[in-house]
Amino acid sequence: MWLHPQMPKIPAAASDLSPAWLSEVLGADVEEVKILDHAFATNQRVRIGLTYASAGAGPASLFVKLAPLDPAHRAMIGASGMGEREVQFYADVASTVNLRVPRSYFAATARDGDFVMLLEDLSSVGCQFSEGEWGVSPDAAARALEELALFHARFSDAGVRKAIAPWLDTPSVQHSSVAAALMRQVLDAHGGEVSPAYVAAGELYISHYDRLDELWHGGPQTYVHGDTHIGNVFLDGGRVGFHDWGLSRESTPMRDVSYFLTMSVQPEERAKSERALVRLYLDALRSAGGPSIDFDEAWFAHRVQAGYTVVATFLAFMPSYASAAGRGLGLALRQRCERALDEIEVVDAMRAALA
Repeated sequence: MWLHPQMPKIPAAASDLSPAWLSEVLGADVEEVKILDHAFATNQRVRIGLTYASAGAGPASLFVKLAPLDPAHRAMIGASGMGEREVQFYADVASTVNLRVPRSYFAATARDGDFVMLLEDLSSVGCQFSEGEWGVSPDAAARALEELALFHARFSDAGVRKAIAPWLDTPSVQHSSVAAALMRQVLDAHGGEVSPAYVAAGELYISHYDRLDELWHGGPQTYVHGDTHIGNVFLDGGRVGFHDWGLSRESTPMRDVSYFLTMSVQPEERAKSERALVRLYLDALRSAGGPSIDFDEAWFAHRVQAGYTVVATFLAFMPSYASAAGRGLGLALRQRCERALDEIEVVDAMRAALA
């Protein structure tokens, strides 16, 4: 949602999350706010503890997402539209879906690029997160793919998309030429640190980024998360949940399926279960009323989609990802990427699709 004039100004920094502001947007009398954690990644990520005038009037803690403070980073995120798109998901869609996603207590954007999301503090209810040190098991992956199939089938209906998320008609901002230029720099500087298949896929992207973007988003359309790597999922018991919806958009359902398999499932288990998991997803999608996709077609699409993992991981070489946490996750994702490139012969599939 846009911030209407009568609504309170969106906080720009963690210190702006005052008792008065929170009382107004939560509809409860907040007496005290404590900053429990404050991290800077793609956005500001803040955990806060709350004390109310009446015990139990609201959540004891919240996870808050705010726009970056650094002007250059803020401009980049603003240009990408990631903050606005994630707010739109939590404001309009999250409460209607079958997936396990964080509960939203308030989400809004302003025309100056500020945004705020007050979300369920998943850590307070025992949810588990990975920076790549572990991956999703085959059993948990199977359940997640069945739930993604229900989600994708529902939103494969253009009327449903229009009724619930009309803003999906707005084309996603593409910066492919910029990404290709940055990849050129990274391959020139770090080509010796990555696998030959990684270099080959990167070179294909540099030469054919427009066509690959078409291929990666082509096919039957639905609403996708768009970024289902291990850093953007969590485990609630044995169930996979999905957060960080900033890259959600209209695209092919195979976008989510392929990226989840290559970048979230434990690599050794993915290699053993990959074909069975794709078949399970396709059967679930068809049973839920979604498009019927032939297995061979889906498997080839999966191999082509896996080329996107190079685009998604080369940014880990950039200075903005130089924190310890950023380096750890970036390396884990790149290792998953390189393994998938070899095991399912991704470069050959990309070349065939481009021919």
